[in-house]
Amino acid sequence: METARDRMLDENWDLVLVLTDLPLKDGRRVVQTKLSPVHGVGLVVVPALGVVQVAGKVRKACLRLVEEILDFDADDSVDDIVRRAWQRAEDTEAHEGENPARFAARVLGGNVGVLLGLVRANRPLTLALRLTQLIAVTAAAGALMLITPDIWVLASNYGPFRLGLLSLIAIAAVTASLIVGARLWEKPRRRGEREQVTLFNVATVLTMTIGVSVFYFAVFVLALAAAFLLLDAASFKQLSDQEWGVSRIVDIAWMTASLATLGGAVGAGLEEDDITRAAAYTRDSDED
Repeated sequence: METARDRMLDENWDLVLVLTDLPLKDGRRVVQTKLSPVHGVGLVVVPALGVVQVAGKVRKACLRLVEEILDFDADDSVDDIVRRAWQRAEDTEAHEGENPARFAARVLGGNVGVLLGLVRANRPLTLALRLTQLIAVTAAAGALMLITPDIWVLASNYGPFRLGLLSLIAIAAVTASLIVGARLWEKPRRRGEREQVTLFNVATVLTMTIGVSVFYFAVFVLALAAAFLLLDAASFKQLSDQEWGVSRIVDIAWMTASLATLGGAVGAGLEEDDITRAAAYTRDSDED
């Protein structure tokens, strides 16, 4: 699929479908179709479609991939489909001497619908579930921090502003670790690629940020449940001059989630590049 994307950029195509006669597996599961909406690439594994009416199944699979790449379904009108296809195909004119930031602003301003469709197609809400190293390191870090008295004292003395700032830093750290570690940020190799690469990079950042934010919220909920079960007023009062209450438990869970997620940035860096790319971009096509 990466080779197909390189060819698409070289030929200045807007999307590409790959048909292969090589049987492919994802673990033990046989792959029939794969899709990367951000890249505009679809893959059809012909042998996995069987031996009966192969041509018809291939045409049906290709049509489904194009529908998902262009983000339309049976409820869309023909005008909507054509407009969306033209919007994806139309290039933003590059002005001589224009700096990258201004060009990126013009690209995003004219392609908001395409960008939102790309992010939605990436399914960022389930991103973190596919990153096992991130989950393992974050869980281990959270368990250790929740039972550390120093964390109780710090959380009690931190206000909402500093706890909120720590949350943002944690989310940004994991997002950056995933993008940099797996080399997900692209640079255009020629002038004609600037728009596609800009959309790709912005969609990558938004996908990762949304996915990591959802992951952070899940870590906070788990830390909160564990804090209610494990912490007690007597131990807290021995180590802090603060009053024991629900707000203190929330503060401790909040700080624990932030520090554990920061620790998860290490786990994000340990993920294999191919696993991170697959988690961020590729998925099986929806079956009829």
